[in-house]
Amino acid sequence: MAIIVNLDVMLAKRKMSSLELAQRIGMTQANLSILKTGKAKAVRISTMEAICRELNCQPGDLFEFVPEE
Repeated sequence: MAIIVNLDVMLAKRKMSSLELAQRIGMTQANLSILKTGKAKAVRISTMEAICRELNCQPGDLFEFVPEE
C-alpha cells in the first residue's frame, strides 16, 4: 500500500480512544476502524475536517505516502 494511515498514531499522541473519536465526529466505530486500518477506498473531506478538528492536527499528520518498490 502506498498510502499509510497514521490515525492510530495521532490517537495515541492525543490519548484518545477510537470509540471516543468516533462518537465526537458522529461516525460508527466500525467505519472509523476501516479508515484506521487503511481499508477505506475514499475519505470525505467533511470527515477529514472533523477528525482534524478533534485531534487538533493537519491532514498530512494522518496520511503518509510511501512509494512501493
